[in-house]
Amino acid sequence: MLKAVIFDMDGVIIDSEPAHMKLENETYKKLGIEVTDDEHHSFVGATSRYMWEALKNKHKLNQTLDELIEYDRSKYFKYLNSDECDITLIDGVKELIKDFHENGIKLAIASSSPLNVIMAIASKFQIEEYFEIFVTGDYVQRSKPEPDIFLFASQKLGVSPENCIVIEDSHNGVRAAKKAGMKCVGINSGAAGSQDISMADLVINSFKEVNYIKLS
Repeated sequence: MLKAVIFDMDGVIIDSEPAHMKLENETYKKLGIEVTDDEHHSFVGATSRYMWEALKNKHKLNQTLDELIEYDRSKYFKYLNSDECDITLIDGVKELIKDFHENGIKLAIASSSPLNVIMAIASKFQIEEYFEIFVTGDYVQRSKPEPDIFLFASQKLGVSPENCIVIEDSHNGVRAAKKAGMKCVGINSGAAGSQDISMADLVINSFKEVNYIKLS
């Protein structure tokens, strides 16, 4: 029985991947490293710690891991609050969030992004009132594709994993949801590049294809 829905944020609630790609490419250039688009897409859904640890080890970067993470995060947060920010909501997602909320479903955002970013996005698009909790990858030890973030969210919501649906757009995110023992809706929003989300229980191309009745 459906009691809770856990939303990923990037590529599910907001179309932010082009912005991430642009800003991170600027950072790669500044650091003097080359990261292919395929390699970049392999980090979609993972925490910045997971990404920068892999890149630091691969490219023997001189900066500390914490310095790399802090630079990356502060650059993105500054962009979020700037006039040049062109991040938009994924089409149909706000209507779906309201639909679940009106039908008494508990809602959470579980994102690899830091908490200040999640809160800024929820406030910017006026959706914070619909969510009971925000969960960041910083709260758990292991990044997606491990299930920790979704298990933490379900525990905080007080709902067992089998009564939760996760909505994800990345390969890492879908794998994490399935490892958590939850049903998963994979959305091909196109925001995260070419992602294999075929292991999701249901794959959709638009939020207009689903609603509370269809998923309950």
